[in-house]
Amino acid sequence: MRGRNGVVASCALMAVALLLLAGCAPKVQVEAPKEPIVINLNVKIEHEIRVKVDEDLEDLFKSDDELF
Repeated sequence: MRGRNGVVASCALMAVALLLLAGCAPKVQVEAPKEPIVINLNVKIEHEIRVKVDEDLEDLFKSDDELF
């Protein structure tokens, strides 16, 4: 049978184990960036220009059948 010292030692060991496990818990932080986020919109503008040129070319081909 365990004596009183054995019970105290078991409780102390469990307390130390819990403290060690709690100390290893990962810490996650979410914070805003220090610099502003820059979004480059040149791709969208370029796409709109290409669509507009394509539409203009289609209109040109439809209006002038003898072009080619």
